[in-house]
Amino acid sequence: MHACACGFYGDATRECRCTPALIQRYLGKISGPLLDRIDIHVEVPAVPYQELRGNTASETSAEIRTRIERTRAVQQARGYYNARMPVRMIRKQCALDDSGERTLEMAVRRMGLSARAHDRILKVARTIADLAGSETVAAKHVAEAVQYRSLDRNYWN
Repeated sequence: MHACACGFYGDATRECRCTPALIQRYLGKISGPLLDRIDIHVEVPAVPYQELRGNTASETSAEIRTRIERTRAVQQARGYYNARMPVRMIRKQCALDDSGERTLEMAVRRMGLSARAHDRILKVARTIADLAGSETVAAKHVAEAVQYRSLDRNYWN
């Protein structure tokens, strides 16, 4: 979904004409309990023409597939994929060090996250760690997972 009714909120090239109240009402159409059940929500800005046409080197689809297959195998060896991780296993499989705990606590407090959003962030952080080949979930994995909760952020303050 767009961030506002006109679709230009946060766009670097076009001006949004929506008022803060209109933006809040627009985003309020998706309920908190439903939003809590969505693991990842990110803003995807328009890609400038030069980037679309550029020849920048990037990871190939085959490389990405190999990394994902390796990650799925790690998760399967645990007995379940992270998205389906039972709540009772989250603390064990997503254990955090002090830095990770502080990062998550700050996000929960500042963003007013629910218990469900807290657990989903931990599962996404575990997946990010798995993709990076890390056995532990570090603060950087938690911070990245928090960034994937864009609709939980309060845009108006």
